[in-house]
Amino acid sequence: MDIQTILREFIEGMKQTTWPEYIAVFTGIASVYYSRIENILVYPVGLVNTIIYIWISIKGHLLGEASVNFYYTVMSIYGWILWTKKDVQQHHVVNIEFSNTREWIQQLLFFAVFYVVIFFVLTYLKRSFAPGAIPWADAFASATAYTGMWLMAKKKVESWYWWIATNIASIPLYFVKGYEFTSVYYLVLLIMAFFGLVEWIRRAKDHGQQSMVNSQ
Repeated sequence: MDIQTILREFIEGMKQTTWPEYIAVFTGIASVYYSRIENILVYPVGLVNTIIYIWISIKGHLLGEASVNFYYTVMSIYGWILWTKKDVQQHHVVNIEFSNTREWIQQLLFFAVFYVVIFFVLTYLKRSFAPGAIPWADAFASATAYTGMWLMAKKKVESWYWWIATNIASIPLYFVKGYEFTSVYYLVLLIMAFFGLVEWIRRAKDHGQQSMVNSQ
């Protein structure tokens, strides 16, 4: 497929983009922005995005992505509670931090388990229910997203690495499914994820330095 064909398909796809998809895209971008600046609005705005994308993903036979967005919905409620939780001194219980070695192992295992499960489930469903599914790609995009959302709720810097992987996988995945506007959306999220990573690294370092000062 040459560049002209891709561009022509993209323009045609944009013309066919529905209003729900537009709303989902813009609320998704807003949610990532609020995440980058550690604003609690990441969750209520994100819920609008995830609920719409559950419907879009099922319609496009992206069952792995549908499961991801259902998981996002549940985890958004969990993260909303966790991010607002405070101790008796009214300090936030969860702060932006780096993962230690044990947590890195946990998240890699978390990803591996979900990848294997989703891959085999989609491979089975592809035979009769969802012939348009792409098991290996959908499973990768889904498993990285599961991991990223889990770590974001815990305010781990490494969540952005998993978001970057999710976005890279989702760009071509949605494009070949005919959701060109959504593929551009993931391109925007990919760029924003790099900025989010830089911002959270800075905040994690600042929090670490402040903790050292308070302990002295």
